Amino acid sequence: MTPLIGALPGVRKAIQQVAGTDATVLILGETGTGKELVARSLHAQSPRAREAFVPVNCGALPQSLVVAELFGFEAGAFTGAARRHAGRFEQANGGTLFLDEVGELTADAQVALLRTLQERVVQLLGGCKPVPVDVRLIAATNCDLTAGVRERTFRADLFYRLNVFPIQLPALRDRRDDIPALAAHFLQHFATRHNKPANTVSASTLRTLAAYDWPGNARELQNVIERAVIVSEGDELVVDPAWLGAPPVETARTWAEQEKARIVAALRAAGGRVYGPGGAAHRLGLKPTTLYGKMRKHGITRDADWQ
Repeated sequence: MTPLIGALPGVRKAIQQVAGTDATVLILGETGTGKELVARSLHAQSPRAREAFVPVNCGALPQSLVVAELFGFEAGAFTGAARRHAGRFEQANGGTLFLDEVGELTADAQVALLRTLQERVVQLLGGCKPVPVDVRLIAATNCDLTAGVRERTFRADLFYRLNVFPIQLPALRDRRDDIPALAAHFLQHFATRHNKPANTVSASTLRTLAAYDWPGNARELQNVIERAVIVSEGDELVVDPAWLGAPPVETARTWAEQEKARIVAALRAAGGRVYGPGGAAHRLGLKPTTLYGKMRKHGITRDADWQ
């Protein structure tokens, strides 16, 4: 178990409690808090550890291909489908499927995922016969799914299926006492990887690290330590305080604020049009109905909101 998890007794205990079961786990936390590390730890300590661990970033999948990627398709299901393709569920059969950013799933994918969780089968696009799958599901998100349920952008029945055993990961700014141990761990790792002599962190550097709020959480700390290892020439790690300046505006925003800003920008670029080629929905890779739902969620209802 990595120091990132080991320093969190509550998280460590939760992993030990649920790892040996097939219960669905929902990991909650800001970007960079280590959600995939928790998922991999759950898999490694489970009876499925010898089988596949298949991670999927739902937010990175093209909107039009989400269902096909997750559940697979038969040859001829659509233009370009030359042969049968096993989806991520089939690839993870017998093992663990990790759905990161599950809150980004399209409405169609949410329906298909709910059916798979209920019936333990997948329906391939273009297929007639359901395919049984034996998969332990772990999901993660950095957004508020309960708010999505209230705004009807995330299915309530799917939320309850996923929220069997939630694990909340705290932000790094809420666990500053762990920064020295994490910094030492990252220092040792990157000094070895880059063949650098740095092996100590001064008290003044630790104070600098502890005073920063780390909007990117442990991932940001890891990147800063790697950069410091690369530029350090002696035994002592050198961290330039200028590296820890105010985060970019986009980073400082909440996930909801970022989504609203993207929608407003797309509407401006499309001259207010939602439908059709070049419309806001097309620019965002969303169905028009999905975009309208998100607009309602963010209160984007008048021309003045995007002009």
